[in-house]
Amino acid sequence: MKNRVNKCCDWTLERFPLSKLWNEHMAEYYAPKNFNFWYFFGSLALLMLVNQFITGILLTMNYKPDAKLAFDSVEYIMRDVNWGWLVRYMHSTGASAFFILIYLHMFRGMMYGSYKKPRELIWIFGMLLFVCLMAEAFMGYLLPWGQMSYWGAQVIISLFSAIPVIGDELSLWIRGDYVISDATLNRFFAFHVIAVPLALIILVFLHIVALHEVGSNNPDGIEIKESKDPWGKPVDGIPFHPYYTVKDIVGVAVFLFFFCTVIFYMPEMGGYFLENANFIPADPLMTPEHIEPSWYFTPFYAILRAVPDKFAGVIAMGGSIVVLFLLPWLDRCPVKSIRYRGGIYKKALALFVVSFLVLGYLGTQPATPTFTMIARVFTVIYFAFFLLMPIYTRWEKPKAVPKRVTHEPDAEEKYAALVEAFEEMTTHEPLKTSWGATAFPVSPNKEGIKHVLTRLLEKLKRSFE
Repeated sequence: MKNRVNKCCDWTLERFPLSKLWNEHMAEYYAPKNFNFWYFFGSLALLMLVNQFITGILLTMNYKPDAKLAFDSVEYIMRDVNWGWLVRYMHSTGASAFFILIYLHMFRGMMYGSYKKPRELIWIFGMLLFVCLMAEAFMGYLLPWGQMSYWGAQVIISLFSAIPVIGDELSLWIRGDYVISDATLNRFFAFHVIAVPLALIILVFLHIVALHEVGSNNPDGIEIKESKDPWGKPVDGIPFHPYYTVKDIVGVAVFLFFFCTVIFYMPEMGGYFLENANFIPADPLMTPEHIEPSWYFTPFYAILRAVPDKFAGVIAMGGSIVVLFLLPWLDRCPVKSIRYRGGIYKKALALFVVSFLVLGYLGTQPATPTFTMIARVFTVIYFAFFLLMPIYTRWEKPKAVPKRVTHEPDAEEKYAALVEAFEEMTTHEPLKTSWGATAFPVSPNKEGIKHVLTRLLEKLKRSFE
């Protein structure tokens, strides 16, 4: 029996390079040995992609893409299908978790210069993935056929009508009708279930192949392929398997703790993951008091509303995404990692993050004159980060970059540092209890807290210099 299995395996490997693929992309793919926690988010995003595919297939088995039946079919899944509520919450929470992970993954790339030479194509594939993911989320948002789904789609699709000459025809083509209707639902269902997922799979494949061709970046921004041992292996690299596969399992376990907490205790997340208005069937004759997209679109929605002219707003919203594609050519600094870049870029990146978060909040609020003015200010900051980048990145005074990757503190060292800081910030003065025993209660040490905070602020100040 064993010989037959071996012969079957040999027959397969002669015709399909499974061992070669495993070695090239896992066992013999050398990754930098100084990865930190920021490098968890790529593998976690892949986990969420698998989650969305599996739960989406299960939901499709009971969902009806019909304007008269869609909302009731979702209620049927939630109430009557065995474990249907869990599958639906895994899918809806997974969508938000996916965007959180993608945004953190993109931020890590901006911090450590993962878009710079020779990884420009990796960044382009990643941005195409981001655009496809936005399209997938937008089309899936209509499928529950609730009030916010219906009117959100109505508002977003109507934006295409602002495009000169072809706008009206384009909006009509997207809807398949003059209003959001059964034809729109069927088109979005087809794209959401078949077309866009295929594009996502292809782009994920291209993203990973391009990554493994040039190698992974690291927190120091050093090319580990430039320093090799006599056997041709990077001296600052370790095999991805088993080292990082095991490390990623730890990251998955921590992530699933928070993911499951949201699913079982707060799946609506205060109306941000599942809007309250979406628990009401779509009514074309009753407009919700405040129409807003899902939270992961709100920064771009705030940019759209910040511009007075409709067409200019559409251009600004589209430009806020297109400008991300140009990042590899806008950044003129020779240094990749934020660790060795000058204070100008660090301050600019901090302002960009603040502007993105503020715009995300403003996108969830009604468009009052005050909020609109604030949105305009932060829209300018958002675009200034990119458009002024060729100028301020030339002015930077980067630090000397080491030739080898630096030591990354492990979990034990970080824990020891935290314990030391805690001990410094607390005291254990002996105290006589009422029954005569001696206790050592923990109380705050004002001087210790002051010293720890001072060191932290000095370190933060040095990082921005």
